[in-house]
Amino acid sequence: MRYRLAWLAAIAWLACAVAFARGANPPTATPGTGDAWVDATLLDIDRYAARYPDAFVDEMVRYHGAPRELVGELLSDRRWSAGDIYFACTLAQFAGQPCRNAVTQRQRDASQDWQAIAQRFGVAPDGDAFHRIKRAIVLSYQRWARPLEVDASLHAEFPEHEVAPMAPKPASKRVGGRR
Repeated sequence: MRYRLAWLAAIAWLACAVAFARGANPPTATPGTGDAWVDATLLDIDRYAARYPDAFVDEMVRYHGAPRELVGELLSDRRWSAGDIYFACTLAQFAGQPCRNAVTQRQRDASQDWQAIAQRFGVAPDGDAFHRIKRAIVLSYQRWARPLEVDASLHAEFPEHEVAPMAPKPASKRVGGRR
């Protein structure tokens, strides 16, 4: 009987630990910004913020104009990923909007990706404002003293960083006949 209770307690403890871990760090999907380097880096920001939440919140407030209360609410109550918060507030910053506007856009239709929202804000993946978002990411990493490989488009501005290897392109599908 005593062993059964010990096993039940151990199983209950494990179940609580798993539930807590899932709630604290929900699985993250690709952010969908339209830029593979930004998407990968936002996923890394999730990992950084999970370990250093105060530094992440301070970064958002000090350098990206995000209200501390909003960042805290998004992280804890609404369970947004740190990468989504980072992109929302940085996108809004370079589009001349408050962070809350980008958050509201994303909440209206959670199925839309960041690229669609960025386009509504007038920010195209190949435009100047999007490049400024990428620069902001590099500057955040420098403040965090976190290693980062940069996108090829950023290497001239940040030569001290290695260039991230390009992701392999999917094989093209042949339509009829040979090439």
